[in-house]
Amino acid sequence: MRIDKYLWCIRLFKTRSIATDACKKGHIKVNNTSVKPSRELFGNEELLVRKNQINYKIKVLDIPPNRVGAKLVDLYRKDLTPKEEFERTELLKYSKDYYRKKGTGRPTKKDRRDIDEYNNDNDD
Repeated sequence: MRIDKYLWCIRLFKTRSIATDACKKGHIKVNNTSVKPSRELFGNEELLVRKNQINYKIKVLDIPPNRVGAKLVDLYRKDLTPKEEFERTELLKYSKDYYRKKGTGRPTKKDRRDIDEYNNDNDD
């Protein structure tokens, strides 16, 4: 089975074209080598998938006949992703909040109205 189709079948990507684009960009590696979307995939291979700033490590257990339900996904793959990858995304989330607080950029409509009201009160 093609690797892009496999990633779509195990519900790692929402559409097959998104999986194809990820392969073309080099986000998918099989046994630590970047692959094309047309590469044939066999059992007992390890995939490294970079998605949403997380490096998922997946072992192929079996090839599904077609797209499978969410409950059956674990029959065809084994997730070997370390917990540190998920913890790193939590740290990134906090670091983004640190540099720029929400709402501190461009004034909102309410802020603008408050400023206009303040200026009109001072003009009198």
